[in-house]
Amino acid sequence: MVYITRALVDVLLDLASDSDPDRVTTGVSVTPAGELEGADALPPDTPVFTDFFLPDPGNSVNAVFGVDLSTPARQAQGQFVSHPVRELEVTKRDDLAQVIFVAVPPWTADEDSFAAFGRDGQRHPLEIVDAQPPSQSLSG
Repeated sequence: MVYITRALVDVLLDLASDSDPDRVTTGVSVTPAGELEGADALPPDTPVFTDFFLPDPGNSVNAVFGVDLSTPARQAQGQFVSHPVRELEVTKRDDLAQVIFVAVPPWTADEDSFAAFGRDGQRHPLEIVDAQPPSQSLSG
């Protein structure tokens, strides 16, 4: 099972919609469920995808083969890609992450438009959770 927060799904779908008809590729990272507010039903060490790295569409070097080379690999446990031409599957350009989230139009969070896959292209069960990281403030 792959877990992702509803807020992250919404942001990723907005990125895909805003970039349509172009593809979007960006890294996504996890937070342990124990650090999230509203994820009490999950074991505390369960990884939940919560964050993304802003894609840099103006720098093609950072998007070689769909990988954001400016983000250290250890910080991104997954990858998000949009496929504006409706291929809800992993392509050879997408297979460089442990977990790959793929979205297709109409850019909704239903099982026909948003899914999680493994590096091997096999679809994983996906659960969208209504959880969020604890509030943080900047002190100065």
